[in-house]
Parts: sequence; structure tokens; C-alpha cells
Amino acid sequence: MQKVYFRPMATIPSTTPSPPFAKRAAVPPLVNGDRLTRDEFERRYNAMPGVNKAELIEAVVYMPSPVRYESHSKPHMVLATLLGYYAAKTPGVTGFGDNGTVRLDNDNEPQPDLFLLLPAQAGGKTKVDDDDYISGPPALVCEIAASTASIDLHHKLNAYRRNGVEEYLVWRTEDAAIDYFTLQSGDFVPLACESDGTLRSRIFPGLWLHPTSLVNTDLPAIFALLDKAAATPDHAEFVRKLGGRN
Repeated sequence: MQKVYFRPMATIPSTTPSPPFAKRAAVPPLVNGDRLTRDEFERRYNAMPGVNKAELIEAVVYMPSPVRYESHSKPHMVLATLLGYYAAKTPGVTGFGDNGTVRLDNDNEPQPDLFLLLPAQAGGKTKVDDDDYISGPPALVCEIAASTASIDLHHKLNAYRRNGVEEYLVWRTEDAAIDYFTLQSGDFVPLACESDGTLRSRIFPGLWLHPTSLVNTDLPAIFALLDKAAATPDHAEFVRKLGGRN
């Protein structure tokens, strides 16, 4: 019987090598709607230097859309001007910020549009961590919102309230309205207007504002009202308490 021998086939080199498997990113990107712990949120946020704003509200990631002029950018500047002028008239109030990250609790790390901090000697509850982030609730938080449907009047409001933010201002630009809340017995209640229509902070004496002046971008009226408030005995006593000079 004749034997049959089989010769193994020569190995033919491939001219089109298979592409390598895609490498998984070392740190996953932030995605709007993700549910994360605060530590994981910070890890991903820090790995995305091109992202200017992302917030963790009630353990959910929010990444806002581009900012419109009349609905946000301009009123933001008006409100920042008001707070800056108040700080200039109130020596001792040196803690304030714009879009600064605030560590509230394990589920919340917002970036408020604007905020004022009370010094420790006046009961302030915030500190600046070693990595230059704020921990603890600012005394006053301000947000620019499109309408009552905004997160600012729902999930954010609850997070700020639960963590002890003492005053919360929301400017609803599409409604041309200002909501100003003050914390009483663990709940936010609307701050009542005075007889002249002004809203007057309970924790920052001399911080007076008239909603109409804000909505109308009437800077001279905003400054005149703050000048009037700075001449009151309450404001002078507050400055003395802070150790400032008037």
C-alpha cells in the first residue's frame, strides 16, 4: 500500500494585519445624566480639562448647553456687578465667587453662578480645601435660570436647602422675575419685599436690591440703593463685627 505524505502549508504573512483592540480610556469621560459619587465625578472632571462647567446635583451629572446672551450672560454680569459693589461697600466681606466649584456632600458638587461667603467670625460655614476648592455651604447662592422649569428651582434648591445655604436667589430671566429664599427651620421660604419693593438680605446687612432695577439693567439705580443701604446703622454694625473699616 502506497504511503501518502502531507506537506504542511507554508505560513503566508498577512499583508493586512488586524488592527489592535481599541484601548479603554484610563478615566471615562463625564456624560450628561451619569449617576456618580462625588469622588468619581471629580476624577472624571479633572481628566477633562477642556470642559468648563459640569455639576453633580443629587448624584446626577449636569453639563449645561452653550450660554445665551439675554437669557444668561448679560443678567449674570448685572448680578455680579451688584454683589461686587456690595462687597466694595462692606469691608470684611472678602469671600465671593463666580462659577466656583462647591463641595456640599457626597452627592452634590455644584458650580453656582455667583455666591457670597460669610467670614468665620460671622458664622460662615465654608472653608477652602488644600486643592483650592470650597467645602461647605456658601451663605448666599445666586443662579440665573431660564424659567420655573429649571433645575435651579428643583433639584438644586433641595440640595442647597438640605446643606444649609442660608439665602438663595434665582433670577428667572424668561419670566423677568427674581425669587429670593431664606432658610427658616430647615426650609426655604420666600423673602418678603419691604414696603418700598426692595428685597433685603437677612444675613448680609446692607445687601438691598430692587427686582425691577435688576430686570431693567438699571445700574445707576442698583448703585444708589446700595449706597443708601450702606448708610444704615445695621450695615455699620455688620462692618464693625467683621473687623472692617468704613
